[in-house]
Amino acid sequence: MNDMVDLIECNFSDEHALYLAYMPFIKGGGLFIRTKKAYELGGEITLSVQLPEESETYLVEGKIAWLTPKEAQGNKPVGIGVQLSGKNGLNLCTKIETILAGKLKSTEGTDTI
Repeated sequence: MNDMVDLIECNFSDEHALYLAYMPFIKGGGLFIRTKKAYELGGEITLSVQLPEESETYLVEGKIAWLTPKEAQGNKPVGIGVQLSGKNGLNLCTKIETILAGKLKSTEGTDTI
């Protein structure tokens, strides 16, 4: 068993950046992280998340549930989608959905769909 789990820092400077990254269609919620580093589906990862206009940093564990490769259709950015897990993941998902309440049903594209 590999005890080394990558830690990625995610700083969402504004509501729009958070909207582009949030993945409500993933069970438990997810975040798309732009990265060129290669990851495998199902791999574990830890995120350190800073939400817009918040001083608190959320440390959450997750599993890689989405990969967008280089040269993906629709010119989507390269990166990974992380399914949030555990109590911290649930709390973060609730907080994100509160921040994005007015945008969750938007038809504007995101970094994933």
